[in-house]
Amino acid sequence: MKLSLLDYSIIFGFFALTLIVGIVVSKRSGKNTTEYFLSGRSMPWWLLGFSMVATTFSTDTPNLVTDFVRSDGVSKNWEWWAFLLTGLSTVFIYAKLWRKSNVLTDMEFYELRYGGKPARFLRGFRSLYLGLFFNIITLAAVNLAAIKIGGIMLGLSPLQTVLIGGIITVIFSAIGGFRGVVYTDFILFFTAIVGAVGAAYYLVNLPEVGGISKMITHENVAGKLSILPDFSDTEALISILIIPLAVQWWSSWYPGSEPGGGGYIAQRMLAAKNENHAIASTFFFNILHYGLRPWPWILVALASLVVFPDIASIHEAFPNIEESKLGHDLAYSAMLTKLPSGLLGLVLASLGAAYMSTISTQLNWGSSYIVNDFYKQTIRKNASEKELVNIGRLSTVLLMVASAIMALLLTNAAQLFGILLMFGAGTGLVYILRWFWWRINAWSEISVMFAAAISSLVLTLSPLGDYLFGYTDTSGTEVAGVFPGWANLPSIVLVTTIVWLVVTFMTKPEKKEVLYDFYKKTQPGGPGWKSIIDQARAENVNIVDGKQKWSVPSGILAMILGCILVYCCMFATGNWIYGNYPLAIGLTIVMIISGILLAVVWNRMKDDIL
Repeated sequence: MKLSLLDYSIIFGFFALTLIVGIVVSKRSGKNTTEYFLSGRSMPWWLLGFSMVATTFSTDTPNLVTDFVRSDGVSKNWEWWAFLLTGLSTVFIYAKLWRKSNVLTDMEFYELRYGGKPARFLRGFRSLYLGLFFNIITLAAVNLAAIKIGGIMLGLSPLQTVLIGGIITVIFSAIGGFRGVVYTDFILFFTAIVGAVGAAYYLVNLPEVGGISKMITHENVAGKLSILPDFSDTEALISILIIPLAVQWWSSWYPGSEPGGGGYIAQRMLAAKNENHAIASTFFFNILHYGLRPWPWILVALASLVVFPDIASIHEAFPNIEESKLGHDLAYSAMLTKLPSGLLGLVLASLGAAYMSTISTQLNWGSSYIVNDFYKQTIRKNASEKELVNIGRLSTVLLMVASAIMALLLTNAAQLFGILLMFGAGTGLVYILRWFWWRINAWSEISVMFAAAISSLVLTLSPLGDYLFGYTDTSGTEVAGVFPGWANLPSIVLVTTIVWLVVTFMTKPEKKEVLYDFYKKTQPGGPGWKSIIDQARAENVNIVDGKQKWSVPSGILAMILGCILVYCCMFATGNWIYGNYPLAIGLTIVMIISGILLAVVWNRMKDDIL
C-alpha cells in the first residue's frame, strides 16, 4: 500500500505535535513524583475524562471488536459491554472514596487499609504483579495490534513495527510524565474518533459493500447484526449475556474496569482537583466509552464480512503476513487499506494516536507502581525525588521492551482478553468489600490473588480443565467436557471465593488503630463498619465525620439509572444505524427519561455523601 505526500504530512505532523507537548511539559513533570505521576492533583474532570477515553481507544480494541463480530456477531461484545456496571459503580460509589484516600497510587491504599508486614508484602508484591505481569500483557496486546496494522497497511515486519512505535512513544512517555500523557490524550482522542468515524463511513459505502441498507441484508452479515444473543441458543445466551452480566462484571479484575476502582482509572481520579471532578470524569468516560464509540468499529467489522468473508480471503489478499498472526482481528486493518489518500493518512494518524495514548498511559501507570510501591518501599526508602523520577523513566523503557518481546510471540487480541479475565476471576468481591466490611484483611487479598491465579491455570490450561469444560483438538473439532464451557469462569470464582473467605476467618482482623485511621480518612459508611464505629465511640474516639446518610444505596440507584442511560444510548445508536426507527425512538425516549431521573438522584446524593 502506497502513501501519498498528504498522508505522510498528516502522520508526521501529528507525531511531531505530540513529541513537542511532551518536551514542553517535561521540566514541570520532572519536579517530583506527584507531578510525574499525578500532575500535582490539579486536573479538571473534562480533561481526565477525555484522557480515560483516549487510553481505552487502543489499537487492540477495534481488532478485538472485529474478532468478536466476525466470529459470533455483534452480541459477542457483551463480554466487555458488561463492564459498564463496574465502571458506573466506580463513578457513583468509589470515585469519592479514592479521592478522599489521597494516595499517590492505588497500591499505597494497602498500607492505609491494612497494617503490618502483610500489608507491606501485599503492596510490594501486587505492585510488581500488576505493574509488571498484567501491565506487560496489556501492553503486548496493544503492540500485537500495531504489528498487524503495520504488517497489512505498511508492509512492516513485526520487529520494525514495535521498534518504530515503541521508540517514539517511550521518548514521549518518559520525558512528559502524566501531565504530558493527559494533555496529548486530549489531542489523541479527537484524532482517533475522527479517523474511526471517517473510516467507517467510507468503508461501508465501498462499491462492493453497497452502503448500510445493502450491507445489513448481505448473507454474510444478516446473522451477525443482533445486539442480543439468540435466546433459543441456551449456550450462547448464558456465555455471552448471562455470565458477563451476572458474574463477570463484579468478580473479575480487568484493566480499566476494576471492581471497586483501581489501576489507571484510579490514577486519574487521584489526579483530579477534588471529589466532584473525580466523579464527573469517570462518568463522562463511561458515556463515551460504551455509549457511542463502539459503533464505528462494529460497522467496519460488518463491512469486512462482505469484502473478506473468512480468514483464507484475508491471507490471499495479504500473503506476506505470517501465519502465526492470522486471525479475524486482521480484517480491521485489511479494510483500512482501501481508504483514499488523505483519509488514509488521518486514519493511520488516529491509529498512531490510539497506540500512543494507551501505551503511554500503561507505561506511566506501571512505572508509578514500580517506583512508588516497590523501589521506594523495598530498595531505596530514602531515595530523592530526582532519583525516583529517573527510576520511573528507566522502568518506562524496560516495560516497553518486555511487552514488545511478548507481542512478537502472540497471535490474536482475543487470546489476551481471555488471559486477563481468567487471571482476575474471583478477585473482584474482595476489592469491593474491602471498602465496606471491616473484617477484610491483608490475608484476604493475598489469598484471593494466589487462589485466582492457581485455579485459573488449573481449570483453564491443564488436562483437568479440558476434562471438566471441554476443548478444541488440533483438527478444530470441539470435544465436550463434563460441564459446559461457560461454567469455567463461575467455577474459578466459586473456588477463589471459598478460599479467601476461609482465610479471612482463620486469620486475625486488622488492628483497631488501622481500621480507625482508614475509616476516619475515607468515611466509607454502611452496616459493615457498625461494630467498629460502636467500638470507637465506646472508647471516646470520634471517627465519623458529620451526620450525613450512607450514600451507597443512592449510589446503586444512580448506577442502575446510569446503566439504563448508557445502554439505551448504545442500542438507540445501533438501531438508528440499522434503520429500526420505532425501536430507536423508543430507546432514545427511555434514555432521556433515565437521564432526568439520574440528575434528580444525583442532586439528592450530593447532600447525603459522607
